[in-house]
Amino acid sequence: MSELSIFARAMLQERKDILLSIGAGFLAGIAGVALFSMSGYLISKTVFLPPLYTLILLASLVKLLGLTRAASRYGERLYSHRATFSLLSRLRTTFFARLIPLSPNVLNRQRSGDLLAVIVGDVESLQFYFLRVAYPPMIVISVFLATVIFTSFFSIWIALLFVLGMILIAFVVPAVIRKGQQNQGAVRKQRAAFSTEAAEMMYGFIDLKVYRQLQQREQHLAQISEELTEMQHNDATRLLRGQSLHALTTFIMSWCVLAVGAWLIVDGSMEGIFLAMLIMTAMTVFDESAAMATLPAYKQDSEFAAKRLNEIVPQTPPVPEPVQSLQHDAAVDIELEHVYFRYENDWRWTLQDISLQLPAGSKTAIVGASGSGKTSLLELLLKLHTADQGQISLNGVPIREWNTDSIWKQSRVVLQQGHFFHGTLRENLLLEPNAFTDAQLTDLLEQVNLGHKKLDDLMLEKGENWSDGEKQRLALVRAMLTPGQIWLLDEPTSSLDYVTERHILRLLMERVQDATLVMVSHRLTGLEDMDQIVVMDQGKIVENGTYCELMAKRGYFYELKQLELELIS
Repeated sequence: MSELSIFARAMLQERKDILLSIGAGFLAGIAGVALFSMSGYLISKTVFLPPLYTLILLASLVKLLGLTRAASRYGERLYSHRATFSLLSRLRTTFFARLIPLSPNVLNRQRSGDLLAVIVGDVESLQFYFLRVAYPPMIVISVFLATVIFTSFFSIWIALLFVLGMILIAFVVPAVIRKGQQNQGAVRKQRAAFSTEAAEMMYGFIDLKVYRQLQQREQHLAQISEELTEMQHNDATRLLRGQSLHALTTFIMSWCVLAVGAWLIVDGSMEGIFLAMLIMTAMTVFDESAAMATLPAYKQDSEFAAKRLNEIVPQTPPVPEPVQSLQHDAAVDIELEHVYFRYENDWRWTLQDISLQLPAGSKTAIVGASGSGKTSLLELLLKLHTADQGQISLNGVPIREWNTDSIWKQSRVVLQQGHFFHGTLRENLLLEPNAFTDAQLTDLLEQVNLGHKKLDDLMLEKGENWSDGEKQRLALVRAMLTPGQIWLLDEPTSSLDYVTERHILRLLMERVQDATLVMVSHRLTGLEDMDQIVVMDQGKIVENGTYCELMAKRGYFYELKQLELELIS
């Protein structure tokens, strides 16, 4: 499939404005050629002292052509730019519609700066495809053909000269410019590299400062910036070279028209009064084709931008979402049968032969060392990823048959790294459309020991002015404000002290009495009330049972608990 296929389909949807812009552009081009041709004829005619009414008629015609050219040029700009902005809007909508279902995988494999450059820069650059690539050839060729027909009434030789000029301007000059271009997309690649490095330097500024690596990073960023500047300079030089080549071609063809016209006048094949008109026609029609000089650069840039977008969002038909939805008023039964999963391009299994039964309303803790696959298991339950083998069922129905939005609406989720937005505490709490009063919000904050915070307090981006423990408790408040009977908690108390942790876990157990709870934790405090504890290591389940059963077994969980007690004491 063509890299610009989405854009082509969008152009068909905007065909009305596109056709109007082409018509207005053609009229503006013809009016411009006619205007200067008539001006040349008027100048020549005045030499022979024609009657006054003839001069009045010619002058009025020149003014009428000038008004026609101005009005049609305005229409061309209006319709072409309206079509362009509509195309860009459709392109953004289509791109984001394809990106959102893939967002977990995309965010995992793409560096944030590079992804930002693609989403903003590459999508934005495609706005020039219609105006600078698809549109100019249609106008140039149509205006040239009309001009050739017009000049053929005066001289077939000059008409053939215009045909030669049209071939040079429309095909030869762009081909020469494109041949001279090297390293397709080099500027865009370098700009993306600059964005990526700048973003990482800003995100890691404190660490770079602490480990005295900031100066080296600054030097590296400055080097990338210099290389980008040099590439942009070379790109601008090639663009200027193309414009100069077009101007040279226009100059040569105008002199050729002058030479051929003079020879035809001497030969008696053409009246001398038409020479100035034909020269003005040549200069105008070639000037109308100036956009062809920049076409190769914009074409190459648009093609590369489309290619980068396709690399992130492949042009495959979107998989329709299932229509079956989970009910929000009942706990959910969860079952995993021989589930295997690994991340893209990873040679090892993240999860191996996972089989679990989580009855509706049960309370399950998943514990184990870091990297044992606990978080990946939660991501599978949220349909952020798809199992490579095995089956996950909700209420006895395979998870692939449930609508993803309904799963998220049924789930109260606390992730390891919850995102907090720049704004007030109230704005960060009221992410759900459900309405809550300030009194209800304040009561929940007091329950999680955040009563000292005010709803109008400012939160910086990512909650930089809050401690990790405060952010974890705030994430729990968010979960309490959402509906749903599935609680999926990933390390919800890892940054809390043991006293606060005990309080939060007791509060949590009161809240989830009738819901299905799955809590990931590497700390073993407060697990005595769990219906079952799943112990994982290296992607496998090594133990499973209640707290008392696992402690009596004196296996892996017992060893972890003893080690934790030693560290606490």
